[in-house]
Amino acid sequence: MSREHRAVLFLLGLAVLAHVVGLVFGRPGAAPGALLAPASAGSRGEPDPAGHRDRSARAGRPLAPGEVVDLNSAPAEEIDRLPRIGMSLAKRIVEDRAARGPFRGLDDLDRVPGIGPALRRTLAGRVRFGEVMRAGVVPEGGASRRISGAYSSAPAPPRGVPVDLNSASEADLVALPGIGPVRARAILAYRREAGPFAAVSDLERVPGFSHNLAARLAPLLAVR
Repeated sequence: MSREHRAVLFLLGLAVLAHVVGLVFGRPGAAPGALLAPASAGSRGEPDPAGHRDRSARAGRPLAPGEVVDLNSAPAEEIDRLPRIGMSLAKRIVEDRAARGPFRGLDDLDRVPGIGPALRRTLAGRVRFGEVMRAGVVPEGGASRRISGAYSSAPAPPRGVPVDLNSASEADLVALPGIGPVRARAILAYRREAGPFAAVSDLERVPGFSHNLAARLAPLLAVR
Protein backbone atom coordinates (compact mmCIF):
# COMPACT_ATOMS: atom_id res chain seq x y z
CA MET A 1 0.00 0.00 0.00
CA SER A 2 1.38 3.33 -1.01
CA ARG A 3 1.99 6.22 1.37
CA GLU A 4 -0.86 8.22 -0.23
CA HIS A 5 -3.34 5.35 0.38
CA ARG A 6 -2.31 5.12 4.05
CA ALA A 7 -2.76 8.89 4.48
CA VAL A 8 -6.25 8.77 2.95
CA LEU A 9 -7.28 5.88 5.19
CA PHE A 10 -5.95 7.72 8.26
CA LEU A 11 -7.96 10.82 7.45
CA LEU A 12 -11.10 8.77 6.85
CA GLY A 13 -10.59 7.07 10.20
CA LEU A 14 -10.32 10.41 11.96
CA ALA A 15 -13.51 11.61 10.30
CA VAL A 16 -15.42 8.48 11.35
CA LEU A 17 -14.10 8.79 14.93
CA ALA A 18 -15.13 12.47 15.13
CA HIS A 19 -18.62 11.57 13.88
CA VAL A 20 -19.00 8.81 16.49
CA VAL A 21 -17.84 11.08 19.30
CA GLY A 22 -20.31 13.75 18.17
CA LEU A 23 -23.18 11.26 18.22
CA VAL A 24 -22.28 10.01 21.70
CA PHE A 25 -21.43 13.27 23.46
CA GLY A 26 -23.00 16.01 21.37
CA ARG A 27 -26.13 17.93 22.36
CA PRO A 28 -29.28 17.18 20.31
CA GLY A 29 -29.69 19.75 17.58
CA ALA A 30 -26.27 21.25 18.14
CA ALA A 31 -24.42 22.67 15.19
CA PRO A 32 -21.31 20.89 13.90
CA GLY A 33 -18.38 21.71 16.11
CA ALA A 34 -20.64 22.57 19.04
CA LEU A 35 -19.02 19.79 21.06
CA LEU A 36 -15.82 21.78 21.25
CA ALA A 37 -17.42 25.19 21.59
CA PRO A 38 -17.71 26.63 25.12
CA ALA A 39 -21.16 26.98 26.63
CA SER A 40 -22.62 30.46 26.51
CA ALA A 41 -21.89 32.65 29.51
CA GLY A 42 -24.61 32.75 32.12
CA SER A 43 -26.13 29.35 31.30
CA ARG A 44 -27.20 27.28 34.27
CA GLY A 45 -24.26 25.74 36.07
CA GLU A 46 -21.77 27.75 33.99
CA PRO A 47 -19.72 30.81 35.04
CA ASP A 48 -20.99 34.22 34.09
CA PRO A 49 -17.95 36.31 33.07
CA ALA A 50 -20.00 39.47 32.52
CA GLY A 51 -21.60 39.22 35.95
CA HIS A 52 -18.24 38.55 37.53
CA ARG A 53 -16.77 41.62 35.85
CA ASP A 54 -19.67 43.75 37.11
CA ARG A 55 -19.24 42.49 40.67
CA SER A 56 -15.47 43.00 40.54
CA ALA A 57 -15.86 46.54 39.21
CA ARG A 58 -18.37 47.39 41.94
CA ALA A 59 -16.19 45.87 44.68
CA GLY A 60 -13.27 48.08 43.67
CA ARG A 61 -15.32 51.28 43.34
CA PRO A 62 -15.35 53.81 46.22
CA LEU A 63 -18.65 54.87 47.69
CA ALA A 64 -20.55 57.52 45.78
CA PRO A 65 -21.51 60.76 47.57
CA GLY A 66 -24.35 59.98 49.95
CA GLU A 67 -24.00 56.20 49.55
CA VAL A 68 -23.90 54.20 52.79
CA VAL A 69 -23.21 50.56 53.64
CA ASP A 70 -25.38 48.58 56.06
CA LEU A 71 -22.90 46.80 58.34
CA ASN A 72 -25.63 44.44 59.56
CA SER A 73 -26.35 42.94 56.15
CA ALA A 74 -23.61 43.84 53.65
CA PRO A 75 -21.18 41.12 52.50
CA ALA A 76 -17.44 41.55 52.98
CA GLU A 77 -16.98 42.68 49.36
CA GLU A 78 -19.37 45.59 49.93
CA ILE A 79 -17.86 46.55 53.31
CA ASP A 80 -14.43 46.57 51.66
CA ARG A 81 -15.57 49.63 49.65
CA LEU A 82 -15.55 51.76 52.80
CA PRO A 83 -12.54 54.03 53.34
CA ARG A 84 -9.66 52.49 55.29
CA ILE A 85 -11.38 49.08 55.34
CA GLY A 86 -9.50 46.33 53.57
CA MET A 87 -10.84 42.89 52.75
CA SER A 88 -9.23 41.34 55.84
CA LEU A 89 -10.97 43.77 58.20
CA ALA A 90 -14.22 43.51 56.21
CA LYS A 91 -14.19 39.73 56.75
CA ARG A 92 -13.59 40.20 60.48
CA ILE A 93 -16.62 42.50 60.65
CA VAL A 94 -18.79 39.89 58.93
CA GLU A 95 -17.44 37.09 61.15
CA ASP A 96 -18.07 39.11 64.32
CA ARG A 97 -21.61 39.93 63.14
CA ALA A 98 -22.32 36.24 62.50
CA ALA A 99 -20.90 35.14 65.85
CA ARG A 100 -22.19 37.87 68.18
CA GLY A 101 -25.17 39.43 66.45
CA PRO A 102 -25.73 42.76 64.72
CA PHE A 103 -24.07 46.04 65.55
CA ARG A 104 -26.29 48.64 67.22
CA GLY A 105 -24.08 51.60 66.36
CA LEU A 106 -20.54 52.79 65.78
CA ASP A 107 -19.56 52.12 69.38
CA ASP A 108 -20.24 48.39 68.93
CA LEU A 109 -17.47 48.27 66.33
CA ASP A 110 -15.04 48.45 69.26
CA ARG A 111 -15.49 44.71 69.60
CA VAL A 112 -13.90 44.06 66.19
CA PRO A 113 -10.09 43.83 66.39
CA GLY A 114 -8.49 46.52 64.25
CA ILE A 115 -11.22 49.15 64.65
CA GLY A 116 -10.43 52.09 66.89
CA PRO A 117 -11.75 55.61 67.54
CA ALA A 118 -10.10 57.15 64.47
CA LEU A 119 -11.58 54.59 62.11
CA ARG A 120 -15.02 54.92 63.72
CA ARG A 121 -14.89 58.67 63.06
CA THR A 122 -14.00 57.97 59.43
CA LEU A 123 -16.99 55.64 59.08
CA ALA A 124 -19.48 58.08 60.60
CA GLY A 125 -22.07 59.02 57.99
CA ARG A 126 -20.93 56.24 55.65
CA VAL A 127 -22.50 53.28 57.45
CA ARG A 128 -25.86 52.38 58.90
CA PHE A 129 -27.08 49.59 61.15
CA GLY A 130 -30.29 48.01 59.92
CA GLU A 131 -31.92 44.69 60.59
CA VAL A 132 -30.45 41.48 59.24
CA MET A 133 -33.33 39.53 57.74
CA ARG A 134 -32.48 36.00 58.76
CA ALA A 135 -32.72 33.83 61.84
CA GLY A 136 -29.90 34.20 64.34
CA VAL A 137 -28.68 35.47 67.66
CA VAL A 138 -29.69 38.91 68.82
CA PRO A 139 -27.68 40.77 71.44
CA GLU A 140 -29.95 41.98 74.20
CA GLY A 141 -27.84 44.44 76.12
CA GLY A 142 -24.85 42.34 75.08
CA ALA A 143 -26.42 39.01 76.05
CA SER A 144 -27.77 36.68 73.40
CA ARG A 145 -31.22 35.39 72.70
CA ARG A 146 -32.39 33.43 69.66
CA ILE A 147 -35.31 34.51 67.57
CA SER A 148 -36.80 33.30 64.29
CA GLY A 149 -37.01 35.48 61.25
CA ALA A 150 -34.79 38.52 61.75
CA TYR A 151 -32.12 40.21 63.75
CA SER A 152 -33.33 43.12 65.79
CA SER A 153 -30.98 46.03 66.35
CA ALA A 154 -33.10 47.70 69.01
CA PRO A 155 -31.14 48.56 72.18
CA ALA A 156 -31.80 46.72 75.40
CA PRO A 157 -34.03 48.29 78.05
CA PRO A 158 -32.15 50.33 80.68
CA ARG A 159 -30.89 48.46 83.70
CA GLY A 160 -32.32 49.41 87.09
CA VAL A 161 -29.35 48.39 89.27
CA PRO A 162 -25.73 49.20 88.35
CA VAL A 163 -23.40 46.23 87.97
CA ASP A 164 -20.77 45.94 90.70
CA LEU A 165 -17.35 45.59 89.09
CA ASN A 166 -16.04 43.76 92.16
CA SER A 167 -18.68 41.02 92.29
CA ALA A 168 -20.11 40.74 88.77
CA SER A 169 -19.91 37.39 87.03
CA GLU A 170 -18.83 36.97 83.43
CA ALA A 171 -22.50 36.71 82.40
CA ASP A 172 -23.31 39.97 84.25
CA LEU A 173 -20.49 41.75 82.42
CA VAL A 174 -21.33 40.35 78.98
CA ALA A 175 -24.87 41.70 79.42
CA LEU A 176 -23.48 45.25 79.37
CA PRO A 177 -23.40 47.08 75.99
CA GLY A 178 -20.01 47.01 74.35
CA ILE A 179 -18.64 44.21 76.54
CA GLY A 180 -18.31 40.79 74.97
CA PRO A 181 -16.80 37.60 76.42
CA VAL A 182 -13.21 38.76 75.78
CA ARG A 183 -13.57 42.05 77.68
CA ALA A 184 -15.59 40.36 80.43
CA ARG A 185 -12.81 37.85 81.00
CA ALA A 186 -10.26 40.67 80.97
CA ILE A 187 -12.14 42.36 83.84
CA LEU A 188 -12.19 39.12 85.83
CA ALA A 189 -8.47 38.59 85.19
CA TYR A 190 -7.68 42.15 86.31
CA ARG A 191 -9.72 41.62 89.47
CA ARG A 192 -7.82 38.43 90.29
CA GLU A 193 -4.39 39.90 89.63
CA ALA A 194 -4.72 43.52 90.81
CA GLY A 195 -7.41 43.16 93.44
CA PRO A 196 -10.79 44.91 93.72
CA PHE A 197 -11.57 48.02 91.70
CA ALA A 198 -11.26 51.19 93.76
CA ALA A 199 -13.33 53.24 91.31
CA VAL A 200 -15.22 52.74 88.07
CA SER A 201 -12.53 54.79 86.29
CA ASP A 202 -10.06 51.97 87.04
CA LEU A 203 -11.73 50.16 84.17
CA GLU A 204 -9.42 52.11 81.86
CA ARG A 205 -6.52 50.02 83.21
CA VAL A 206 -8.07 46.83 81.89
CA PRO A 207 -6.76 45.74 78.45
CA GLY A 208 -9.32 46.47 75.75
CA PHE A 209 -11.00 49.41 77.50
CA SER A 210 -10.45 52.91 76.20
CA HIS A 211 -11.27 56.10 78.10
CA ASN A 212 -14.35 56.64 75.92
CA LEU A 213 -15.69 53.12 76.46
CA ALA A 214 -15.15 53.32 80.21
CA ALA A 215 -16.97 56.68 80.29
CA ARG A 216 -19.93 55.25 78.35
CA LEU A 217 -20.18 52.32 80.76
CA ALA A 218 -19.79 54.42 83.93
CA PRO A 219 -23.56 55.03 84.46
CA LEU A 220 -24.16 51.27 84.37
CA LEU A 221 -21.41 50.36 86.83
CA ALA A 222 -20.71 50.66 90.51
CA VAL A 223 -17.88 49.76 92.92
CA ARG A 224 -18.90 48.39 96.30
